[in-house]
Amino acid sequence: SLNPNLPTIFIVGDSTARNKADLGWGDHFAHYFDLSRVNVANRAIAGRSSRSYIDEGSWDRVLAEMKPGDYVLLQMGHNDGGTPLSANFKGRGSGKGIGNESVEIPIPRPYKTGPLAGKTMETLHTYGWYNRKYIADARAKGATPILLTVTIRDIWTPGPDGKLHIERDMGFRTYDYEIAAEEHVPIVDMATVAADKFEMLGPETTKLLFPIDHTHTSAVGAEMNAASVVTALRNAKSPLVAYLKTP
Repeated sequence: SLNPNLPTIFIVGDSTARNKADLGWGDHFAHYFDLSRVNVANRAIAGRSSRSYIDEGSWDRVLAEMKPGDYVLLQMGHNDGGTPLSANFKGRGSGKGIGNESVEIPIPRPYKTGPLAGKTMETLHTYGWYNRKYIADARAKGATPILLTVTIRDIWTPGPDGKLHIERDMGFRTYDYEIAAEEHVPIVDMATVAADKFEMLGPETTKLLFPIDHTHTSAVGAEMNAASVVTALRNAKSPLVAYLKTP
């Protein structure tokens, strides 16, 4: 349970932040902080997109816990891979882009909880729209939203130098930077920090940190990703740095 007298850092994301015991970076994040001065609450849920986390009511539950002075680290994308908005849209993702366009679609499977419980249709929005909703809702609670770039996958391609390079963007980086600029929200680039580390290790060693598939790390990989988030917070001169343990 969260100490009501302390600010809380909420993590809102997908399986790369929380996945079984200790396989998401969010489970390795708290030990970097002085927990006598700040709470760290990992509220990421495996398999969620920016849209489904809201649709099922998980975001409403986080908002119910939130108070003025809290922080929200927002990191979606792995399950958002969508197509442009259309009435035939399938899957759990969000619409491509960051615009305000929307479309009515049948709900793929009924929701038992959340704002869509009992409904058969939903208004589908873009990735940018859902992220702006997180930002606006957090601010309305007096909390500070912070965008994180998407966690890195173990996918390598040859570069112009003939060497293998790890994927640094799965299609959301530009969107995240555009949303951050438009909403005047800090963006913390953990993707670049993590990618630089994996490239130093090289493809063979990095593969050992991704024993399941190209997206999900081992506990050791999750610890490395948590450290990358902390480094990226320092690089961004985030106010959260003030709550880190003194090295």
